[in-house]
Amino acid sequence: MKSTSESPQPATHGKWRSHAAAAAAVAATAVVGARAVEADSAWYKALNKPPWQPPSWAFGVVWTPLYASVAWAAGRGLSRAHDTERSRLAAGVGVNLVLNAGWNHLFFRRRSPQAGLAGTLLLDVSNVHLIRRLAATDRAAAAALTPYAAWCLFATALNVSLVRRNPRRRRRR
Repeated sequence: MKSTSESPQPATHGKWRSHAAAAAAVAATAVVGARAVEADSAWYKALNKPPWQPPSWAFGVVWTPLYASVAWAAGRGLSRAHDTERSRLAAGVGVNLVLNAGWNHLFFRRRSPQAGLAGTLLLDVSNVHLIRRLAATDRAAAAALTPYAAWCLFATALNVSLVRRNPRRRRRR
């Protein structure tokens, strides 16, 4: 006789587990990334920013639904992918989330727009890779990531502007 842990689980159980894991990973990314932000620091306030930079409050307003869409897309894609593809997709999501939170550490903690630019360029590449991988599994999940990828491209343009406007900005604390 099989124990209950050995019996096949309904498809909905795996689906919800994928969504819960994705939501937990995205929430952890948001927390880890937010802890590195120092928007009130003298260093950040002294940066020469472009006139088209959104106000500080806008970032929270934008990132909240973007993180929700990342969690939904990742959960949906993971729940629909099979075996090896699921592992590859999970790895792609993990790398993307590490790069996402890593930008805050590169930019704010290192006090380096240049390091932040390197990080955001890697995130952009990861976004393209993740969207392509998701599209092979679920086009709706891939489409749900396009606003996130677009915002990250905007952040890259903003970061480029900060590097150009602050060419000799040192890591003063």
